[in-house]
Amino acid sequence: MTPQPARLEHSGPDTASVMDVSPFKPSLVKAVFRDVTPMHVSRSAAWAAAAVTRTVLTEIIDGARRAAAAEARKKLIPGDLLSAIDRNVDLEVGNKWYDHSPTFQGLTGVLYDAEGAIVPSRKRSGSRKPSAVVGAHRFEAGVKKLLRSQGATAVPAMVRDLDGIASVFLTDLARDAAMIVREGGVKRFGTVTLVMSGEPAPPPFVESSLQAPSTRTGDGRTIGGDDILAATTLQLFGGNLRQRALAEAREATQATSAG
Repeated sequence: MTPQPARLEHSGPDTASVMDVSPFKPSLVKAVFRDVTPMHVSRSAAWAAAAVTRTVLTEIIDGARRAAAAEARKKLIPGDLLSAIDRNVDLEVGNKWYDHSPTFQGLTGVLYDAEGAIVPSRKRSGSRKPSAVVGAHRFEAGVKKLLRSQGATAVPAMVRDLDGIASVFLTDLARDAAMIVREGGVKRFGTVTLVMSGEPAPPPFVESSLQAPSTRTGDGRTIGGDDILAATTLQLFGGNLRQRALAEAREATQATSAG
């Protein structure tokens, strides 16, 4: 048997590569994209989106495990999810799920109309095409597989929240990728750097090799792997999570191209 090449190691949680543990199959990714856009989704794009989603969920689970360990618990509960987000703001993704989950009630604030009356929470849509929230159950098997790969267990309510976050995040990623294809790339508006009075300005920002290009190549009907990378930079605003997600996505697309 021909030996397999060694895989790139990452500094994040001690988990295997996305190509080794694939809780979110390309077929599931493409089904989510079909809910958002009629564009074709390339094989490399599907793997890249699966990799990014897996990386985000892995980081959330790792943070929740740390919170549970601090209370000498092994099974994860929704409170551990809140603690993980409190400790690392980069984990606050899939925000549209928060309005639908009891875990986040009271954290998103109460909405009032122009007359000062409370605006009731939104009800599920009766549209034929499922939204990210209605379709969240599709991610249950993948979430449970990812939990097992991390050596973690979770109560059903925690699994439900991870389902919802994964569904909303991937749906938002699909929308951004489709927008990037339509507009021909990411529209960048520069950066803002905060400098304290009397302190020297930091050196100019050097774009990382993991950064997605601001303009794209290819046709306007197909979402490719680079479009997922660009969409990731819009969904994840910085920090180690963004860098790991981009690295995992690049590894996934390269492995797909080589296969």
